[in-house]
Amino acid sequence: MTTRRPILPPISALRALEALDRLGSASAVADEMALTQSAVSRQLQTLEAHLGAELVSRDRKRLSLTKAGQDYVQEIRPALSQIAQAALKLHVSPIGGTLNLAILPTFGMRWLVPRLPDFARLHPDVTINMTTRLRPFNFASEPFDAALHFGEPDWPGTDRLLLKLERVLPVCAPGLLPHDTPTSPSDLLKLPLLHIQTRPKAWQEWFQQMGVDAAHPLPGTVHDQFNTINQAALHGLGVALLPNYLIEQDLATGRLIAAFPDAVETMGAYYLVWPRDKSNDDALRQFRHWLASQAQTEEALPR
Repeated sequence: MTTRRPILPPISALRALEALDRLGSASAVADEMALTQSAVSRQLQTLEAHLGAELVSRDRKRLSLTKAGQDYVQEIRPALSQIAQAALKLHVSPIGGTLNLAILPTFGMRWLVPRLPDFARLHPDVTINMTTRLRPFNFASEPFDAALHFGEPDWPGTDRLLLKLERVLPVCAPGLLPHDTPTSPSDLLKLPLLHIQTRPKAWQEWFQQMGVDAAHPLPGTVHDQFNTINQAALHGLGVALLPNYLIEQDLATGRLIAAFPDAVETMGAYYLVWPRDKSNDDALRQFRHWLASQAQTEEALPR
């Protein structure tokens, strides 16, 4: 009697294929999986032999996915994410459950983390694991139960909770304005402007709300996140457009001053976002209900 070969491929080979689709090169896959490029190549060959299908195109030692490989990855990616989440929860195994949360680095550290001791006091058995994410991602491909998000959440199959609207103020080091604060918002166009990667049109929108017709794109240096741009402003490198929650202490101590006194409301807001199919997860439900008590009240919302 002939024993049938199991249809389930090796998990390590599936991980290598998914990583190649996501990262785009064998060297990046090797770094992520802590393998050599040769070992990655062997994993992929093993997978192709197991499935009897050509999943990878090899052109002058450059690896890329075939159409069949791309389609296959889209099918297996949610399953791999579920396996990763299940393994993590089993490994930690807290009594009250685990919540894997993606956070924006600055908002997470400045707004959420100072509030978490209250949650820990009320729900000591729930473990919250936090990972920073600046770029948009897919819940199906990342092992997260929920995420802190800025903007208008447009992820399919998700629900959301409004946490906080945002008002931004142009600020700089006192030495950048040796004379009086500019009397017109257009005067800021004469100063070096600091931009943030994740909001390339922030200054354009601010000038528009101030009634100033500013050229696009505006000159200036670009920074990857608020902590970086905040430091650049503190050291006199230019004027930054920063959220009120981030600069309260620096304004109070005089390390930063308002380059123009008018704070404006941004187009987006901060949300907690989660997949609908996880809405009844006990740890997420407890966190969501607690976070609602910390969120901006209905009275503060625009009408």
